[in-house]
Amino acid sequence: MLPDAPASLAGTAADTSAERPWPVRHLSPKIGEYIARMSPVWVEGQVLNVKRWRHLVFLTLRDTEENMSLKATLPASEVEELGVALEDGARVVIHAKPQWWARGGDLQMVGDQVRSVGLGDLLARIEALKAALAGEGLFAAERKVPLPMIPRRIGLVVATQGDAEHDVVTNATARWPAARFEIRRVTVQGPRAVADVAAALQELDAVEDVDVIVVARGGGSLEDLLAFSDEKLVRVAAAVMTPLVSAIGHEMDSPLLDLVADFRASTPTDAGKRVVPDAAAEAERLAGARALMVAAMSTRVRRERERITDLRARPVLAQPVRMLEPHRDRLRHARASLRAAAVATVARSRGEFASAAASLRALSPQSTLDRGYAVVRDSAGKVITSPGDVSVGDDVSVRVASGALGARVTDVSPPA
Repeated sequence: MLPDAPASLAGTAADTSAERPWPVRHLSPKIGEYIARMSPVWVEGQVLNVKRWRHLVFLTLRDTEENMSLKATLPASEVEELGVALEDGARVVIHAKPQWWARGGDLQMVGDQVRSVGLGDLLARIEALKAALAGEGLFAAERKVPLPMIPRRIGLVVATQGDAEHDVVTNATARWPAARFEIRRVTVQGPRAVADVAAALQELDAVEDVDVIVVARGGGSLEDLLAFSDEKLVRVAAAVMTPLVSAIGHEMDSPLLDLVADFRASTPTDAGKRVVPDAAAEAERLAGARALMVAAMSTRVRRERERITDLRARPVLAQPVRMLEPHRDRLRHARASLRAAAVATVARSRGEFASAAASLRALSPQSTLDRGYAVVRDSAGKVITSPGDVSVGDDVSVRVASGALGARVTDVSPPA
């Protein structure tokens, strides 16, 4: 029984006023007294946040239609009699009585029986959406693009409060000190989460020098992560052109964002390590590559030096004039042969010329004249070959060996 209220307090709730309020210590027991009069009830809901402590199992019973929930407890022995694991997303019916915890102001359903009614509607809807989107090819491996080696700027979508931002930034800059970030702090659970995260993705996708986008959250219950399996958000993520990393950090099952992203990081810490190279490792690789290049060049130079040494040791290069001697002998012989041929040709030509000259002289009319003959021409210059070509009194010219003379025909004798 509650102690009697002081005379100064209002007798009923309707009698209270701003001047005569009830203190919490007076109201809370009254609420408990009212709730204690309620009968036990069978209530159905979806199970979330299952935890066991000693002989009790604590859970949240959620109504997926109206997004309402109640805290509840069950004896661990009752849960074990179900025969199946009581996991997040399962739908159950429990027999429980409401109980008010006056000191903390909490309402809790204290159950004594539990029955399983199959896979929860929430998981069923997610699975159905997953199958539909997979059928459209949104999760296909060929749609995924590789992450850039060294992003100019990293887009980061995180909660307004939490460790995800710190984990990503700290691990990324530890590996690559020059890493730069474009951060969007948004609501990541509740009714605003889908719109906020989708808008942040689209905004970062439009930034020219953002080469990779990370959506990070430090895990949470299935209920907390519902936004990352929302169809609208998944389609927005599929539409962005910038490589996308999902770092939700939920190991029990993957939100649909994990499946549509180009890369799934197990945690925000893992995401910070994946989006940038390790500067120390890259420096070591560069040093190794440089050493290999130096070794290769040294080997090549040594090999070429050996080849040059071998070439210089050859007789043809040691005494290069010797390679000209065979050609010099051939040239000397050729010159001698050419000279001899030229002399012979000239001698032969001289002989032929002398013979031709002799023949020409022998056949020349001058030779005939030299032997005492003469050539007679009429006044027209025509050679007279017959007495009938002229008449007595005609003037003629006579060509003799050493000149010419004029004459007149005084007598014409017929041929004998």
